[in-house]
Amino acid sequence: MPQETAQDAPDSRIDGKRDQPGGYRRLFRLPGTRAFTTGNLLARLPMGMFSVSAVVMIAGSRGSYALAGAVTATGLAATALAGPWLARLVDRHGQARVALPATVVSVLGSLALLLCVRYDAPDWTLFAAYAGTAATPNIGGLSRARWAYLLRDEPGALHTANAFEQAADELCFMLGPVLASFLTGTFFPEAGTLTGAVLLLAGMLLFLAQRATEPPPAPRTQGPSPLRSPGVPALLACFAATGAVFGSMEVVTIAYADTQGHRTAAGAVLALQAAGSCAAGLVYGARKPARARLTWCLAAMAGLMTLPWLAATTRSLPALAGALLVAGVATAPTMVTAMTLVQRRTPADRLNEGMSLMVTGLLTGIACGSATGGWAAEHLSPTTAYAAPVAAAALALGVATLTGAAGAGGTARPAHHPLGPGTQQPPNGAIP
Repeated sequence: MPQETAQDAPDSRIDGKRDQPGGYRRLFRLPGTRAFTTGNLLARLPMGMFSVSAVVMIAGSRGSYALAGAVTATGLAATALAGPWLARLVDRHGQARVALPATVVSVLGSLALLLCVRYDAPDWTLFAAYAGTAATPNIGGLSRARWAYLLRDEPGALHTANAFEQAADELCFMLGPVLASFLTGTFFPEAGTLTGAVLLLAGMLLFLAQRATEPPPAPRTQGPSPLRSPGVPALLACFAATGAVFGSMEVVTIAYADTQGHRTAAGAVLALQAAGSCAAGLVYGARKPARARLTWCLAAMAGLMTLPWLAATTRSLPALAGALLVAGVATAPTMVTAMTLVQRRTPADRLNEGMSLMVTGLLTGIACGSATGGWAAEHLSPTTAYAAPVAAAALALGVATLTGAAGAGGTARPAHHPLGPGTQQPPNGAIP
């Protein structure tokens, strides 16, 4: 018996109404969405665990944070390079055929790192093993592609789904480091990496088993490269600048907490920023989208990022924690709006590739922001260094304003593609 697809199922639309935002409960009435979301969350949680676990494991065994940082930076760079290529394969051959073997390679890389650390292998083996984790699929992108396929005729409901995905990102990156720290501190240094590998494999197996919600592959793509789609290069620059906000904020906050004698509290303080973003994302997704512009979101982010800088001048860690909680409110709406624009401007048969390019831009920005924030904290002062995320947010706003990233016309999805003509770009690239 052929598998039922979203096109075949009579109840695979949300009440059959176009442009209705719907609530989260209505989203999960779609067949298969609860199962693939459960698997997606299980597989996404380790994304917030692996870096922390690797640093603790390597630094504890080799006594060098410099080595641990270099190894994780190598993995980040490898991920940025491999991500778009892997996503292109997903678009051409399907999620299950590509993501499953890629996940196995990534898990083997994590286990190889664990064994190299455990048995005191040469330092170069750590770099080689951790580079293998670059095969990890862009799990959030895979999930967003499924929502875009299922909700191709309901842009309001797609807005809600994108907001949920962003909130899930924030939740996993908030809980992941906490879980990793607990496991490595309570049991043994390798416990975080081992648990993360198990969760990643189990979650991906559950996610990929939901074949009825998987977008059809496009073996012969007819769409142009996402980088040639109008407005996408400008959005890529915005993602890079936004990543610099996150990277610099993290490093500067750790340095600031250290000068206050509370370095161990830095993780909890940063988690509040993620909590603010998670809550804002859920609220933003529950509301009917009102033609939100990316420039508005970036302007709000630039303004709110001044709050941690002001709070740092009080030399009060609780004040800084409160400021980060409020500042995080701008993050999720900005990312939801930007990712929705990417979905609308990227040819449908190269959607995973387009979203993966944005993740590459974000990772590049995070790396640059981390370096800039670290330099500012060391050569200026941790308080003054809070100007770095403010400058990065202002840069993102400037790029969006000067390039028209928020209002440039999008690329229509090809009518011959399985996603169909119902996802035509609205006028001026505005979100409905």
